[in-house]
Amino acid sequence: MSEVLDLVAEVRERAGKGASRAIRREGRVPAVIYGEKQEPASIHIEEKVLMKALHTGHFFNSVVMLDVAGKKVRTLPKDVQFHPVTDRPLHADFLRIGEHSKVNVNVPVHFKDEDQSPGIKRGGVLNIVVHDLGLSVDAAEIPDEIAVSLKGLDVGENIHLSQITLPKGATALDSDDITIATIVAPSALKSAEGEEAAAEGGEGAEG
Repeated sequence: MSEVLDLVAEVRERAGKGASRAIRREGRVPAVIYGEKQEPASIHIEEKVLMKALHTGHFFNSVVMLDVAGKKVRTLPKDVQFHPVTDRPLHADFLRIGEHSKVNVNVPVHFKDEDQSPGIKRGGVLNIVVHDLGLSVDAAEIPDEIAVSLKGLDVGENIHLSQITLPKGATALDSDDITIATIVAPSALKSAEGEEAAAEGGEGAEG
């Protein structure tokens, strides 16, 4: 399961662009907590701490416990806006959730068993179509990743959503049986197969 991240936040007393700029000059990031039929709460977080959490690679599919003036608030990160030039975080949004709320998250897809794929052994290449899978899942059961086995897959074969085993209680947000990945032939393998087909065709004509 995805780990729970802890962040310390402070209440933001003043709103507006001027106040937000002043907060950023102090090395902090303005943010808001909303949802659960409660009034939005304006807060700010230390920029370095937020950046460290972002660099975990699973910030947006992790439960974040915000410590606001000593009170713990269970949230799910929904958005972080970045400066277009400096890439510094400008603002963050957090959604309040219950311990077992149903939440929508994007979970990274991890491929395994490449050494057991005949297609890859022949020089085929894994073409990943979907890198993150949208899931509806219990907030306490958010997976770190979705593991997909390549065992037995040959060149030209696909992996579809219906072939993936999702975590217990999780459902895919996409209702279509989308293609997750394919094993494609590299150009050298394609040309060799093309020559073989042409040769077979020529032999057939001669016969």
